[in-house]
Amino acid sequence: MDKDMKLPLIENGSVIDHIDCGMAIKVLRILGLTSGEPEQTVTVLIKAASRKRKWKDIVKVEGKELKPREVNQIALVAPHATINIIRNHTVVKKITPALPDDVKGIVKCTNLSCISNLNEPIEPSFKVECREPVKLRCHYCDRVVEDPGSHLIE
Repeated sequence: MDKDMKLPLIENGSVIDHIDCGMAIKVLRILGLTSGEPEQTVTVLIKAASRKRKWKDIVKVEGKELKPREVNQIALVAPHATINIIRNHTVVKKITPALPDDVKGIVKCTNLSCISNLNEPIEPSFKVECREPVKLRCHYCDRVVEDPGSHLIE
C-alpha cells in the first residue's frame, strides 16, 4: 500500500498523478477505460490532498504503459499531470504530457453543421490555438472549441 494515499501499489503499469481535481473521469475517457469491459485494473482517487495544489486526482492503470499519443492527449484535460511508468514496482520513467499541435479523433466540433458532425466518414481534426487555457480550432469549419474536455467523443 502507498503509505500516504492508502492505495495499492502497482507492479507494472502507469500512474497519472497531479490531475486537476475533478478531471480523472475525463482522463479515463481519453484512455478508453470508461466503456466496455476493462482489460486492466484501474484505481481512481478523486480530490486527494496535494502539496503543490490544494487538491488533485490520481489514476493508476495496472498492466498498461501509456503510449506517447495517449500521454499527449491527456494534456487536453490535465496539462499539469505527471505520468509515471512503473515496472517491477519501480518508477522507470517520468513524463510530463505536452499538448500536440494537432488533435484528431478525440474531441467533437461544437458546430452542429460541421462536416465532421454530419454522419460523414470524417474524423474530427483540430489545430491547437491556445495551450493554456486549451483552445482548439476545427480544421473543417474554423470553429474554436474553448473547453475540449467537455466535448470528448464517447
